[in-house]
Order: sequence, then C-alpha cells, then structure tokens
Amino acid sequence: MRANIFVEDIFFFKYIGCSTLAKTLYRQIDHRVHHEISWNSYNADFDLVHYHSFGPMALTHRSYTKGVKVLTAHSTPRLNDGNVAFSTFINNQYPKIYGKFDHIIAITPPSLREIQEMLPDMPTTLIPNGVNREKFYPDNEKGRRFRRCIGVSDEATVVLTVAQETPRKGIYDFLKLARMMPDITFVWVGGYPYSVLSKDYAKIEMMKRSSGKNVIFTGFVPDITEAYAGADIFLLPSYAEIMPMVLLEALATGVPVVARDIPEFREVFGDASLLFSDIHEAAGFMRDETALRRLKGISRPFTERFDIGRIADEHLNTYRRLIEEA
Repeated sequence: MRANIFVEDIFFFKYIGCSTLAKTLYRQIDHRVHHEISWNSYNADFDLVHYHSFGPMALTHRSYTKGVKVLTAHSTPRLNDGNVAFSTFINNQYPKIYGKFDHIIAITPPSLREIQEMLPDMPTTLIPNGVNREKFYPDNEKGRRFRRCIGVSDEATVVLTVAQETPRKGIYDFLKLARMMPDITFVWVGGYPYSVLSKDYAKIEMMKRSSGKNVIFTGFVPDITEAYAGADIFLLPSYAEIMPMVLLEALATGVPVVARDIPEFREVFGDASLLFSDIHEAAGFMRDETALRRLKGISRPFTERFDIGRIADEHLNTYRRLIEEA
C-alpha cells in the first residue's frame, strides 16, 4: 500500500486544527506501517491520497495525483458562519469542491448527515478524531508550571478555553462570563485563524483590551499540555463545531468540560460534559462542585474509545478497503 497524507501546512494554515489532526494521525499510522505512508509528498504515484484540507495546494495536488482521493471533512458550510469574514462565498463552493474527491470521511454523525444531504451520491465513512492519550494526561507539575508562567496562584480557579479568537468560538460569551465571575481566572489560549480577515477582528481586539484583570489571553503557548494540566475547568462556548480536538485533549487530561449544547457535543460527548444553553446556565455549572467532581472522575476513561491508536487502525482498514475497491 502506497498512501500519502496531505494537508496545507504553511502560513496560517499550520495553526488550524486540521493540520494538527493530520500530523497526529500520520505519526500513529507511520508507526504501524513504516515506509508505506508518506507525509505531504508532491509525487503523483500513490494508491491513495488522504487530504485533510482543500486549500490551493491540496486541490492542485489532487488534480494530478493518481490513486483514490479521500478527504476528511474537518469543516462543513455551517462552521464558517461567525468564523470567516467571507463565509457566504466559501460555503457556496463546498459542493463543488467536495465533489472532486472519491470518498469523504466524516468525523461525527451530524457532519455525516450534512455531507450526505449536500452530496447524496458521495461515498462516505464515519471515523471520529483521535487523541494521543500518552501525550495528554493529568500532570500536577505541568499544571503548576503553566500557572507560574501566566502569573496565577495554585489556589486560583482557572477556566481554560483553547480556540481561535472568533465569534463562532464564543469569545463574546467567554468575556461576559468573566465579567459575571470576577473571582475566577479565565484563560484563552489561541489566536486568529485568518489574521485581520478573521470575523470581527477589530471588535474583538478592542474588547480584549477592556477585559477585566481576571482575563488572560496567552496567544500561542509552547506546550499546550501544560495549559490543560493547569486548568480546573475547560470551557468551550462554540456555537458550531464538528469534533474539536481540544475537547478530547481536555478530557484526556482529566479536566471537567463545560460546553455549549450543540448537536455534535450532545451526540459525541454526552454525559462526559456539562452542556449549557445560555451563559447563566454555564455559570451555574462552573459553580457546581458536585457535578464537576463527577466529571473529573470519568473524563479520562471516556477518551479510551478515541485513543489515536484505535483511530489509526480504523483509517488503515479504510485505506485498504478503498484501494481494493478501486
């Protein structure tokens, strides 16, 4: 089997989740079938190419490479609203772009249904994202190191969000909750996905400058595992997601998750998280010590089914099946 995993991995693309996901998957697959899988090769002679993005480099490569062309749908049209300034134009391109591939891998049941609605004749497979549980795990020393780095005491309650700074990710609700709960430290790790072209860039920058002393925006951090280990609660107020790695990473680190009640989270994460409908309910969950203790006990065990080794095996089985069928 000669397969190639391909993703845009330059400029701002390298900071988008699909690049991290592709690298995590590649490392696990390469560990299992060494020398059979290439990474971002521009050669054309493959049995299968697995794309994790559909930017200009990926589409150019797709136009000339041989073999089965597979795309993992890390995004769908509804995710761009509130995230990209020109989302309407991009959303109109999805059916045409997705239709260029031979097979689509969906990562959640709701996204699978959306793809099948958009392209009824497109062959699809459901494989969820995976998390490296050997990398993300509870570590008190890492947690203390992160808190020292951002100037927060060991006794403080830290609510962590790891996300792009966009309206879709719920940054406005994050700031409202911080104002409502001044005794809690709110930490946001992440930056803008598309620099000044990101939705509401200027407005968000203005609001960040006027946020309270209990709000910390770190930007990029060298070791994201330290940030998770230093958190008491992981908050994800996104309005639309497919299956964000950050939730799996937080859960694998044993951090209780409070997230918005959207279909993906309800279907995928279920009882392993507290799902809120509005910020007042979110604030209540973050004060509910009994519920948070319960989640802390089940968070890491919940991620066993999403272990990256298992997910890599599912991909390899899919590769072999598609190559045989071609």
